[in-house]
This record gives sequence, structure tokens and C-alpha cells, in this order.
Amino acid sequence: MPHDDERDAFRRHGAEGVLLLGGGAAILLQLADPRVARGVARHSGFRDRPLDRLLGTLDYVYAVGFGDEEVAAAAVRAVNARHAPVHGPAAEGRPAYSAFDPDAQRWVASTLLAVALKLHERLWGPLDVATADAIVRGYEPLGLRLQAGTAGWPASRAEFDAWWSERLSGLEVGPEARSVARTLLSGASALPFGTAVLLPLVRLATAALLPPELRRAYGLQWTPRVERVAGAWFAGIAVVWPLLPRIIRHAPMHASLRRVRRRSRYAEHEPRGRR
Repeated sequence: MPHDDERDAFRRHGAEGVLLLGGGAAILLQLADPRVARGVARHSGFRDRPLDRLLGTLDYVYAVGFGDEEVAAAAVRAVNARHAPVHGPAAEGRPAYSAFDPDAQRWVASTLLAVALKLHERLWGPLDVATADAIVRGYEPLGLRLQAGTAGWPASRAEFDAWWSERLSGLEVGPEARSVARTLLSGASALPFGTAVLLPLVRLATAALLPPELRRAYGLQWTPRVERVAGAWFAGIAVVWPLLPRIIRHAPMHASLRRVRRRSRYAEHEPRGRR
């Protein structure tokens, strides 16, 4: 598949806002790495501003995947600024952590890819090999633009699946991960008006997209009835989503790009002493 065709395949996949249904599962997978869980629990303010991490991640992903070089660079600077204070030593049997850890950055990027692939195929069936390989390679810049570099990122879907299975076997859901997960899925935090109505669907999609062992570790309910309800939801979304106008399907991407451009313009015109 030529380079331009690969980029187009990735963008056709990544532009679809329905992939946001996998956000909860991706975050819980990230937290199952104790390094990430410690950093999020200690530095993110997740409990008070539950959408901040999601919006920050979205802005970075869309800027790197769809923005021009100016927009991507602005998003990279914003992420690096947020990451700078996120580090700490090993303590009480818990690992040291740093948001600049290349392996941890690859792990975060890989969770976004794994959940997106699973959700896409849950809705519309298996991807062909060439398209799946293009999507895998399309996610590589998420780590590359930070500190992860190119080393260790799979070049194909088959390589990614093998690497992913190995990494899943070493995950550990600790008390910090479970605490943040409760905040994410309970609605106990201050959510914007009207968004709490979506929490049942978020919980359902999150449980459906997690590997069974992690679903159990987080204490998420999964019975035959819940599985049937999830299947019905996904079947309905699969039918309705392609019928929506593109401006709606791609709205989250365009909103993120506008936020990054707005912040970048503000930073350029802000007096140097106030930055």
C-alpha cells in the first residue's frame, strides 16, 4: 500500500468520533500499568476534572494524526509541559514512574490502538490486512513525537497482536488503578451538565472492550444479559453511525484541532513574562 494510501486508511479510521466509546477502556488499560496508575493518581487531578485527561489525549491524538506541523508541534509542547512534573521514585513496593518514560508512552499509545481496532471490528467486522497494518503504523507517531522514538513499535497488525498479548500478561490492577476507575465510571466527579446520561453506555462499552481478566480485576459486571445488551448497542451503532453526516461523525476531531490552534495562537501572543 503506497504511503499516501496508508495515511488515508489511517485517517478514515481515526477521524470517526465513534471511537470515543473506547476511551474508558483505553484509560483502564493504561492504569493497569502501575507506572501509569501512580502518575495519574498523584498528578492528574482526575477526580476533580474527569474530562481533562480525555480532552488532553484527544487534542494530542488528533493534532498529531490530522493537524499540520504547526498544530502537531503545539500539541507536543502542551503535552510535554503537562508531563514535566509527573515523576517519582519507587516506594513501598511500587515502581518509579515518569511521564517521559519511552516504554510507558508506547504503552499508552498502544492502548489507544488496541481499543480502536477492537471497537472498529466489533462494529463493522474484521479489517483487511493492508488496512489494519496501515492503522498500526499510523499510531506510531503518538509516541514518536514525544520521547518514545521508533524502537519497539510493531510494523504490522500481526506483530502488534503478538506484542499486545505478551504485555497483557504482565498487567496488574492495583488500588490506585481501581480508585481512578471508580471515579471514571461512577459519575461521582463533577461532570459537565448533561453528560452523566451517557455514563451507562460508557460503562457498558468499557466492560465490553476490556479483556476478561482486566474486567474481573476492575470488578465490572459481565453477565450473559449484560453481554446481550452490549451486543444490541453495538449492533445499533453499527447501523446508525454510517448514516450520520460526516460533519457529525468527525465533529470531535475538528473540535480538538480548533482547541489546539486556539491555544497555540494564544501562546504566541502572550507576553513572555506571563508564560
